[in-house]
Amino acid sequence: MTGNNLSSLSAQLLARKAGGLILVILAILMVCLISLMGVLLVWSYPGKPRPFMDKNGQPLSGSISEKIYVDINGVKQGMIIKGKDRTRPVLLYLHGGMPDYFLTEKYPTGLEDYFTVCWWEQRGSGISYNAAMPSQTATLGQLVSDTLEVTNYLRHRFGKEKIYLMGHSGGTFIGIQAAARAPELYYAYIGVAQMSNQLKSEKLAYDFMLRQFKENGNTKMVRKLEAAPVTMTNGVPDPYLAIRDQAMHSLGVGTLHDMRSVIGGIFLESLQSREYTFSEKFNMWRAKISSGVSILWNTVMATDLAKQVPKLDIPVYFFDGVYDYTCNYTLAREYFGKLKAPVKGFYTFRKSAHSPIFEEPEKVQRILREDVLIGGSSLADLK
Repeated sequence: MTGNNLSSLSAQLLARKAGGLILVILAILMVCLISLMGVLLVWSYPGKPRPFMDKNGQPLSGSISEKIYVDINGVKQGMIIKGKDRTRPVLLYLHGGMPDYFLTEKYPTGLEDYFTVCWWEQRGSGISYNAAMPSQTATLGQLVSDTLEVTNYLRHRFGKEKIYLMGHSGGTFIGIQAAARAPELYYAYIGVAQMSNQLKSEKLAYDFMLRQFKENGNTKMVRKLEAAPVTMTNGVPDPYLAIRDQAMHSLGVGTLHDMRSVIGGIFLESLQSREYTFSEKFNMWRAKISSGVSILWNTVMATDLAKQVPKLDIPVYFFDGVYDYTCNYTLAREYFGKLKAPVKGFYTFRKSAHSPIFEEPEKVQRILREDVLIGGSSLADLK
């Protein structure tokens, strides 16, 4: 056998081995993908809210636990309604950049002990996402109108003259303006991580994070931040937004003070929720990718709520965490000081960042029970 023949044979053998190795790798990848899909499907069962159970393991009499879709201003929108006693006061919860009901599985709020809670997922978000809906329909005016429409749906369904309105983060931007427009519909407004002047908040967050990363020697993050400065004149550049969540969470000033990763703390938690179907989880993240930080980001950045909403005609309560740089604590406190209302209460949460209802639920429950539900402010730090 000639040298050329030997070389040809060797090349054929190597090609066969390489081909076999590729097939093995593809098979392993296929098995991993099928296994992952299986896990996700298991995590998505039964795909509906858990009922409240009595001591005998039966559904609690008079309770409510449902996921429904309602036509709101011509668009089908989803909501999860939970309460241990459906005759109790109704609370409408407005989420921020994305729905966060799934976090209640790991961080129970206890809100359902005092209210029938509606976790509405706004148009363009979560289970209300519709790829065919033009994004330009999700304007501030439309979302405020939707809020009032959902409010009236809840009032009529549960036979209430008024309900309570709670906004969180970006939901406070919508909620406080809805409360100002139709105060007759609400007993009180509760702002959790209340927005004020978000451009200024982003500037303060940028300065804080740059200073912290310099102090702890994170040169990689320092370079990224210095390459994308936030200023009051030029605003918030896209490269900053690309690293914003990662930077905030690594320093404990993001969603929760003890949450260090968006992937582990939010993304994986959403996938593990058994109260959403697989397709609903998929749409939740399609919506988030589509909307970015907030579906109203440009409007939010151009608004100073202290000027836009200087007064409310109903009791108003702010719940703010001292570690919050997503919606700056100090700015929320300053806004509260300027805001005029018949009853006011500002509550400082010293173990919290952006989400006191998940981080310090017992304190939230006490404030709701002893102040909000009776229209007082005896526990407040500022009035």
